[in-house]
Amino acid sequence: MEKLLEKIKTKKAKIGIIGLGYVGLPLALEFVRSGYCVTGIDKNKDHVASLNRGKSYIGDVKDEDIAQFVEKGLFLVTDDAAVISTLDAISICVPTPLTKTKDPDMSYIINVSQEIKKYMRKGQLLVLESTTYPGTTEELVLPILEGDTLRIGKDFYLAFSPERVDPGNKVYSIRNVPKVVGGVTKQCTELAMSLYGQIVEKIVPVTSTKVAEMVKLLENTFRSVNIALVNEIAVMAERIGIDVWEVIDAARTKPFGFMSFYPGPGLGGHCIPIDPLYLSWVAKKNGFELRFVALADQINSAMPEFVVEKITDALNNLEKSVKCSAIHILGVAYKKDVGDIRESPALEIMHLLKNKGAKLTYSDPYIPEINYHGLSAKSKTLTKEFFSKIDCSVIVTDHCCFDYNLIVSHSKLIVDTRNALKGINRKHIFRL
Repeated sequence: MEKLLEKIKTKKAKIGIIGLGYVGLPLALEFVRSGYCVTGIDKNKDHVASLNRGKSYIGDVKDEDIAQFVEKGLFLVTDDAAVISTLDAISICVPTPLTKTKDPDMSYIINVSQEIKKYMRKGQLLVLESTTYPGTTEELVLPILEGDTLRIGKDFYLAFSPERVDPGNKVYSIRNVPKVVGGVTKQCTELAMSLYGQIVEKIVPVTSTKVAEMVKLLENTFRSVNIALVNEIAVMAERIGIDVWEVIDAARTKPFGFMSFYPGPGLGGHCIPIDPLYLSWVAKKNGFELRFVALADQINSAMPEFVVEKITDALNNLEKSVKCSAIHILGVAYKKDVGDIRESPALEIMHLLKNKGAKLTYSDPYIPEINYHGLSAKSKTLTKEFFSKIDCSVIVTDHCCFDYNLIVSHSKLIVDTRNALKGINRKHIFRL
């Protein structure tokens, strides 16, 4: 342990990142900036080739950041897992999706653990960052790695540290967001704290990997439940003729006891729609039902249908039906100013409208084309002439780069699901 600790502190440790997506790639570059030589491992050959050319496929990562480190030999990228044997500390950042039955899909974690087992050696630190259910690190990963020859806390070290990446956030980055760390043993925790302490300003140690795993699920379940609450309030407010956005703006003036959450067309991204269901799964496994989580999922999952109802009502005011109407979706990414379409509610809204016979188009400067449930389309350029052919414009993702003056001035009808047109009151604007 002391030898590895010294290598970490003197920046001589060779760092590995497995999985170079929205979490892994920024993490790898942060270690490089801090003076380490980093090896990135990814099974996606296109991603490996792109990075080795100095090209980024992640919106928050600039090409020049990658190119300069690759050229200097500080950031090595490969799809060959055999390189694991040369590394001292490895962070695992692989996907953890849901199955079709909304159960945790552990296949990525299992596969990467089995791959590591083939090449691991004594003295290595392994840290799982992939969001998962409490117990994964010790009950699933540890038995695969430990085997008959390597002993945890002596021959190798294992910890869990949940990622807290917020794509598109210009204020909070890896460095200034506190990092929670929990190891299988005290030695594991100490080493993981030392590792992340080189790139993060504040480390928050917890007593076990289970606690660390639970932290991430609580954070995103908290958001999911509160978003569901305000979504349900929004539906009720619409029924009784109250502007829910005005209500929230007034409520947030209270300096204590209230935190602002906002309604929207549904949940998107990898975390909030998925993480609470990991918590529900492990609860059921232990004979307990998380009713708040189930209800929140039900409410949030129903929001795309509510948006379609709103579009239908808005068109009815113009004596038009959804069928054969030209409906244009503004923004299909799951959140503003990012190029991430994972779990985006816009896709489900478009799918529902397509089934009702609408003629669909979309614009999103971050998503040049989409292919979802048989709906293939390319992003359209917004012009005065284009809007003349559109019956209804729907703001689903409120990107800052949209020309809202153009949209308001030339759209015949607008359904705004994000309050992007706050303060603009026109008869042809309908808000969520």
